[in-house]
Amino acid sequence: MLSLRKFDITYVKGIGPERAKLLGAELGIKTAYDLLRHYPTGYIDRSTTYSVRSIREAAGEYPMLQLRGRFVSFNVVGEGASMRLIGLFTDGTATMDCVWFKGVREMRKRLATGREYVLFGKPGWFRDTLQMTHPEVDPPEAVESAPGIRAVYPLTEKLRQRNLGSRAIHTAVVNFLRTHPNQFRDPLPPSVVSGAGLMSLDEAIRNIHMPSSPEALERAKLRLKFEELFYIQADMLMRSRKRKASVQGYIMPRVGQWFNDFYYNCLPFELTGAQKRVIKEIRADIMSGRQMNRLVQGDVGSGKTLVALMSMLLALDNGYQACLMAPTEILATQHFETIYELASKIGLNVRLLTGSTRAKQRRVIDEGLRDGSIHILVGTHAVIEDKVVFNRLGFVVIDEQHRFGVAQRARLWKKSDVPPHVLVMTATPIPRTLAMTVYGDLDVSVIDELPPGRKPVNTVLRFDEQRAQVNRGIMAQLRAGHQVYIVYPLVEENEKLDLKSVTEGFESAAQTFSPYSVALVHGRMKPADKDASMQLFASGKASILVATTVIEVGVNVPNATTMVIENAERFGLSQLHQLRGRVGRGADRSHCILMSKHNIGADTRKRLELMTSTTDGFVIAEADMQMRGPGDIEGTAQSGLPFDLKIANLAHDGQIIQLARRAAEALLDADPDLSAPANRYFALALSEMLNRATDWSRIS
Repeated sequence: MLSLRKFDITYVKGIGPERAKLLGAELGIKTAYDLLRHYPTGYIDRSTTYSVRSIREAAGEYPMLQLRGRFVSFNVVGEGASMRLIGLFTDGTATMDCVWFKGVREMRKRLATGREYVLFGKPGWFRDTLQMTHPEVDPPEAVESAPGIRAVYPLTEKLRQRNLGSRAIHTAVVNFLRTHPNQFRDPLPPSVVSGAGLMSLDEAIRNIHMPSSPEALERAKLRLKFEELFYIQADMLMRSRKRKASVQGYIMPRVGQWFNDFYYNCLPFELTGAQKRVIKEIRADIMSGRQMNRLVQGDVGSGKTLVALMSMLLALDNGYQACLMAPTEILATQHFETIYELASKIGLNVRLLTGSTRAKQRRVIDEGLRDGSIHILVGTHAVIEDKVVFNRLGFVVIDEQHRFGVAQRARLWKKSDVPPHVLVMTATPIPRTLAMTVYGDLDVSVIDELPPGRKPVNTVLRFDEQRAQVNRGIMAQLRAGHQVYIVYPLVEENEKLDLKSVTEGFESAAQTFSPYSVALVHGRMKPADKDASMQLFASGKASILVATTVIEVGVNVPNATTMVIENAERFGLSQLHQLRGRVGRGADRSHCILMSKHNIGADTRKRLELMTSTTDGFVIAEADMQMRGPGDIEGTAQSGLPFDLKIANLAHDGQIIQLARRAAEALLDADPDLSAPANRYFALALSEMLNRATDWSRIS
C-alpha cells in the first residue's frame, strides 16, 4: 500500500513539474493525499445528450448540457482583441452557433468540419440566434470513457489563467484512482463504520470524485462529512473527559455572607427560573473538586451578568478572588458599572483595569490584588499582563470568549496554583449544532427567560420612501423625553455599495431633529472622543446617538427607546439582533426600525422579515446560520475547531454532527484512551490530524 502523504503529485499522470508547483502554491496540493482530499464543490451531468431542436423549443433559462453532432462551417470575425471564432453546429435536428473569444487560432486548428464532436456548455440566445459560448469540445470516445457525473473543483484565478482548470484536476484524480486501486486504509474503527452504516473510505473517495450513481454520491458525502465531524467530536470529548478526570479545581462548598447579603438585600428583581437553574449548575460544579468549564448562553437582556456576579460571590464566600475579562474597553466598563452598582451596597471592592488605567490607579489596584482587599477585578486584556498578580484567584468569567486567543486565556490560568473555575458568557445565541462543535468540550447552560418587566421590542421594516413617516415617529419619541440610536454600517461613503455614511448621517440627523442634541460615535475616533460622545448620550445630554456597530455591545441606556438601523440589508441577523438589544432596557415600549431600499432580493427580504416576526435570539441564530453559513456568527465557526472543515458544513449538517457525537461517545465509553487494537489506527490518525504542539486540554 502506497504512502499517499509521500506520493509527490508531480508523478500523477496529467500533472507534471509545472502544474505540481502551481497546485502547491495556489491550493496547498503537494501529495496524492492532498489531491484526493481536494473535494469537489459541485457536479455536472454528462450522462444525457440533448438535441438542438429540444433546446430551441425549451423556454426559460438553460442549464449546462451536452450535445453531439458536427460543425458545418467556421468563420473568424474581427481582428485583434475583438477577434472571435463562430462555428455553425448541427446534430441533424437543428443548428446553433458556437462562439470562442479566447484561443481563436488554437480552436480553429483543432476543430474540423464534418467530424463528430461532443459539446458541453450553457446555451443562450443572442439577437435571436441560439449559441453556446466557449463550449467544451471532445471526440466521442473521450466522453464515452468518462463518468456520466463529473466533478467540479474549487480553483483560484491564477490556476484558471494558467489553463489549469477543474477539468484538468478531475482528469488527474481519475488517472490516479484508476491506476492505484484500494490505497486508502480506513482510519475509522470498524465498529463506528458499521454502527453508522457508512461506506468504506476507499469507496467514498472514489465516489466523491467519480460517482457511480447519485445515490453513491450521497453516501460518499455522508461518509466524508461524518469522518471530519467524528474527529472533532472525539477530540472534544477526550479533552473534556481528561480535564474532568485529572484537573483539580478549588472546592467551594460555602454559601456565606456575601451571597446571602446580596440575595436578600440587594437583588434588583426576582431571579427567573432559568437564572436559578444556571446558578445551581454552577454551584454543583464548584463543589465537585474538579475545575469548572461552563458556557452560559443567554439572549440580549437575559441577566447573564447578574448570574456571573452571584457566582463570583460564591467564590468570595469561600475566600477567593474573582475576575471578569471582556474583549473591549467599552464592554469592560459596562460590566464594571453594572457590578459596582449592584454590589457596592454590601461593601464589595470592585475595580476596573484597562489599557487606559492611569499609573497611579494601577499601583493601587496591584496592591489591592496582592493583599486580597480587591474582591473582583473587571478588565480587558490588561488583566492578563504578567505584572497583575492576585492573592488567591479562584473564579474567572470570560465574556465573548471567541474574541480572545487560547494563549491569551491561558495566561489567566497561570495566575493561580490550581486552575480557577471558568465561566464563559456569550450574548450571541449559538445554534445547538454549532455549540456542540465549537464549544463541544464545555458544559453548556442556557438562560432562556427574560427578567420580569422586560417588554419585547416592536420591530418593523421600512423603506427609504417611508423616511418622512419614520422621522415623525422619531420626533414623537424625542418629544416624549426618550432617546434614539441611529446606526450605519460604514464610516465614510462607499459609492460602490451605495451606503450612507455615519458622518453624513450625523449631519442629517442634526438638521432633521433640531434642536435636539446629536452625538457621533464610530471606530475611527480617538478613544477619548468616543468615550466623551458615549457619555453625552448615557447622561442624557445628547438625545440622539448616531453610530456604527461599535455600540453593538456595552451600551446600556434605559431611556433609549428607538433603534434605527440604516441599510439593514447589509447586516447579519445576529448582528441586527444584538443592535436591537440596545433598546427595550427600560419600562417604556421600545421600537427597532430596519431601514432598507425597496429593491432588495427575495432572500434579503426574508431575513429582514424574520427580524420583524420574532425576538427569540436562538430562532434568529439558527436562521442566520442556515441562510448565511456559520462563518458569520460572530466569527465562531472556525475559532473553536482544531482544523478547517473541507466538506462538512456546520450550518447544514446538524444531523451528522449529532450522529458523530453519539458515535464518539460510544467509542470512548468502551475505550477511553483508544488503546484497543481496533482503535489504534484511529488514535494515530487523530493525532496526525490535530498535530498539536501544545496540550490545551486544561483550557476552555
